[in-house]
Amino acid sequence: MGKTKIRNQIRTLRFHQGEMTQQELADRIGVSRQTLNAIEGGKYSPSLEVAFKIARVFDKPVDVVFGYGDSPAIDPAL
Repeated sequence: MGKTKIRNQIRTLRFHQGEMTQQELADRIGVSRQTLNAIEGGKYSPSLEVAFKIARVFDKPVDVVFGYGDSPAIDPAL
């Protein structure tokens, strides 16, 4: 089995939230900007707690913010 990857829509959601910066989001969820950058860039998978915190900031279900492996594409109508 090949490596699976968690995809996310964080950058798009930040843009739609008044161009929220990574630092602003990181402060709201209690992580460093570097951690958020790694999550957003797909280099690091967030814990469930962090994933839920991110989803709550944007008032979206976790499965709209994050996708896994070959799950259907994330909703483009964010």
